[in-house]
Amino acid sequence: MSDLPLLIAVIDDDASVRTAMRRLLHLSGYDVATFESGEAFLAALPQIQAACALLDVQMPGLSGFEVAQAIRATSLHPPIVFMTANTDEWLQSRVDATAEARLLRKPFPTEALLATIEGLTSAARGGPKN
Repeated sequence: MSDLPLLIAVIDDDASVRTAMRRLLHLSGYDVATFESGEAFLAALPQIQAACALLDVQMPGLSGFEVAQAIRATSLHPPIVFMTANTDEWLQSRVDATAEARLLRKPFPTEALLATIEGLTSAARGGPKN
């Protein structure tokens, strides 16, 4: 088990969301890298070792689902947490079809975010997967 903090990538076009997530995750013991677009994240992906990617579903340019598809085309497969304010039910079925992914609807409680990340990254920390 590694004592180094895990890196969480936050991909959201809203600067206030990126700032809030960076603060929260840093205070919770994670390293954090933020990206304003899916394109920026994909360009950096080969250089970072993200333990988990928090992806906004609706962004200008590539959507969260398009970014997830591009990630899966690489040899890197960090678990993904899709974030959305959209309440359409089809989103859950689309996320359910994506391996190693979860959906959180904005605004979500801090505890829900941290529990989701912990559940998805527990194997990287040396614990059992939820």
